Amino acid sequence: MAPHHEKLSFADEVLLRNGCPGVVGMAAVFAGDPPALSDVRDRVVERWGVLERMHQVLEHRSADAPFARRGLRGAARWTVTGPFDPDVHVLDSPAKLEDLWAASTDRPLPGGVPPWRLYLVPGVPGEGFALSLIAQHTLIDGRSLQTLLCTLMDGTASAQLSGRPTRLPRVGLRDVRGEIRALTAPGQALPMDEPTEACPSVAVLPLPPHLVSAARRPRADGRRASLNELLLSAVAGALRTTFGPPEQWPGKVGAVYSAVPCDLRTQENLSELGNIVTAVRVRVPVDTDSPEARLRQSQLMLQGVPARAAAHALMFSLTSAVRRMCPWATRLATGRGYRPSYMATSTTVLRWHDAPSAFYGRDFRQGIALPPMHRPGNASFAAVKTRDALAMTVVCNMRPDEAQLLGEAVIAELQVLAG
Repeated sequence: MAPHHEKLSFADEVLLRNGCPGVVGMAAVFAGDPPALSDVRDRVVERWGVLERMHQVLEHRSADAPFARRGLRGAARWTVTGPFDPDVHVLDSPAKLEDLWAASTDRPLPGGVPPWRLYLVPGVPGEGFALSLIAQHTLIDGRSLQTLLCTLMDGTASAQLSGRPTRLPRVGLRDVRGEIRALTAPGQALPMDEPTEACPSVAVLPLPPHLVSAARRPRADGRRASLNELLLSAVAGALRTTFGPPEQWPGKVGAVYSAVPCDLRTQENLSELGNIVTAVRVRVPVDTDSPEARLRQSQLMLQGVPARAAAHALMFSLTSAVRRMCPWATRLATGRGYRPSYMATSTTVLRWHDAPSAFYGRDFRQGIALPPMHRPGNASFAAVKTRDALAMTVVCNMRPDEAQLLGEAVIAELQVLAG
């Protein structure tokens, strides 16, 4: 593999400079006993060895290099000097899945090698074993994690994805200006006793399909709630149950916001690896008393997300042109976006393919996602639907065991909505 270098995309650089550990993950759960680690490594080399993204190393260029004298101090780039080493990157897990993720989410992966690891995790309750892929968000997004795990399945090296290509509406500069105003509106952070004492916590909770189906039932307007709408509404109820109404929170009263990731892939690049994604900032209706009213508000707010994501795509294309002329512009645009007051939560829903698949003959059962941990005072929620299975992961940087408490509060809110 010939050595070469590549610039970070705008999305890569924003994720690099947001001041967070930036570790994301996805697990594919299978029935039966785990295969030998050597077999896993063989399959990874076979399927991922041809993917350039999996060989990329993040290189932070030193201050005494020539480009630093051109005003690019602290810049970074992707570099490929050779293939990844399966003995370094494909490992037996030292812990159960939830413990592995809890130990990984609050610290970046070591540098000097491609920033990803695949763990063989035995003893997944009720199933068998899991393949857990952990990576720096700077390298790949959630859809990329899913794509990579799909390529490891038996019989094919092509990803089987249920996600449809994105069809974004046409937008113009007026829409971009409106989205910039939405992105810069002040928000309210979740209440914390002492931010300096925040600690990470991770919880993985099954979501009973019958409960979710009942909570999604058609309401008075005859429309059935989507999973995204239901999750945002349930998170709003969980925050209100846990912390009380926002007017009782310390500090300035304002809107509470959540980031809703939106995949920007089209039919032409549906399986492309990297960060082809944006996050639309929406208000969490935590200031509303009624669970039904919170769900209606969530539905109204998420209806506008496709057009807002299209405005982001146009804004990114404009930013890329500016970035080529002014490489320091990205650093000026980052830092604010992951403050707890800017984005108190994130809510993500992923759907896995419905086609039967297996790994060395072991049937695939479900997918589970690990959202990134952000700065103190933030909670991230990610739900994955696989056939009839649903699992939610909560990642917090707040009080001890906050993830489990918030996850249970989300399920309690679903129970109320299910009636």
